[in-house]
Amino acid sequence: MDRRHFLKKGSLAGSLVGIVGARDAFRIVAESTASRRQPPADEVVRCALIGFGQWGRVVAETLEDLPEMQLAAICDTYAPMLRRAQRAHPDATRHTDYREILSDADVDAILVATPSHLHRQVVVDALAAGKHVYCEAPMAHSVEDARAIGEAANAADDQIFQVGLHLRTEPQYRSVFQFIRSGAIGDTVMGRAQWHTKESWRRASPNGDRERAQNWRLDPALSLGLVGEVGLQQIDAASWMMGALPTSVTGFGSILLWKDGREVPDTVQAVFGYPGGRNLVFDATLASSFDSDYETFYGTFSTIMLRDQKGWMFKEVDAPMMGWEVYARKDKFYKETGVALVANATKLDALGQDPTADDPNLKSPLWHGLKSFSDNFFFGPYPAIADQNLGFAMTVLADAAKRAIASGQRVELSDSDYAL
Repeated sequence: MDRRHFLKKGSLAGSLVGIVGARDAFRIVAESTASRRQPPADEVVRCALIGFGQWGRVVAETLEDLPEMQLAAICDTYAPMLRRAQRAHPDATRHTDYREILSDADVDAILVATPSHLHRQVVVDALAAGKHVYCEAPMAHSVEDARAIGEAANAADDQIFQVGLHLRTEPQYRSVFQFIRSGAIGDTVMGRAQWHTKESWRRASPNGDRERAQNWRLDPALSLGLVGEVGLQQIDAASWMMGALPTSVTGFGSILLWKDGREVPDTVQAVFGYPGGRNLVFDATLASSFDSDYETFYGTFSTIMLRDQKGWMFKEVDAPMMGWEVYARKDKFYKETGVALVANATKLDALGQDPTADDPNLKSPLWHGLKSFSDNFFFGPYPAIADQNLGFAMTVLADAAKRAIASGQRVELSDSDYAL
C-alpha cells in the first residue's frame, strides 16, 4: 500500500484526529492495516547495517528472525569486525565506508548502530540519499546533533525515520500502557526504574586508537552516561506511562568502583519531575548487579511492575475488583501477591506460565522495534511510533540529566526545550 492509498483512508483517520492528533491518527490507521496484512512473500526490505560492534551484532542476529528484512550490507571501520561479519553473515557485502552503500540503489534502508556521537553524519547522509533510516537510541550524543538529525528527517517527508526506543513497540508495555490509561491503577502518583549490572564499560585492545574508539562511553564529551546510554529506554517508557515529559531533573553521580581515570560516573541517581507533582526516581550502577533492571508505576488503586517483558499488578485493599482477576495467575513477591498481566495471552496461558522462567517464544524489544520498521516500509510510510520528535525530546532529557548529575543540581525543562 503506497502513500497515496494510505492517505485515502481519511474517514477513520478523521475520527481519530480529535482524540490523539493528526500524526498519531494516521499512524494508528496504518498500524491497524499492517496488523491485518502480510507483506508480499517475494518482497523484502534490503538493509545495510552501519556499525558491527557489540550492539550491531545483536541487530544483525535479530534480522535473521525477520524474514522480510534482508541484511544486504555491513559497514565497519575496523577490519577485524568485517572479518567477523564475513564469518557470521557471508551473504552481506562488507564495507569500510558507509557512503559506498548509500550509492547502491538496491539498498532500501540503513540501520545505524554506531556509537551515539557518530550518528549525525551517517543519518543525515542516508536520508539525503533517499534511504529509510532506523537509528539506535539515543538519537545523538548532543542536542545540537539531535536537532540536525531531526531537521533532516522532517525534510525527508516520504522516508521512514525511526529511533530505537524499543519499549514503545513491545507488546507487554503497550498492553500496560492501555491498562494504566484505562484508570485501572487509579491516579498515577510516582514511578521508579533501575538498571544494575557489574561491569566496567571499559574495552581492551592492543591498538591504542581502537581502544580509545571502543571506550567512547567513558568520554564525557562523547557520552550521555548511564542515563542516556542505557537508562533512556526505561525513562522514555515511564514518560509514556505518565503521559507527559518531565519538567525538571535533579541528579547525583559518583565514581565508586571503577577508579581507572574515567570521568563518567559509574553510579547515578536522577529524579525526574512531572506535571502535577509526580516524580520518577531512576538509578543505575556499574558496581552491583543485584536486582537487575525493572520499572514500577505506583497508583492509588494498584502498582504495576514491569520486568523481563513480564508484568504484575499489586492491588490496594480498597481497589475495585475486576472480573478477569478471578482467572489470572497470582505470584508471590515476599509479602505481596502480584496479579500476572500477560499481553496477548489467554486465561489458560497465563495460568500455565512460570513467573521466573524465560519464554523461549518471546521476541525481544529490539525485534518488535525492527518489525515496526519493516511494517512501516510495506504499509506506510506513516509517522513512526518512535519518530524524530520523540528521539529529539529524549536526547534533550538525557542531556539535561547529564548536566544535573555533573552539577548535583536541578535542571528545569519547558515545552520549548523539547520542540524540534
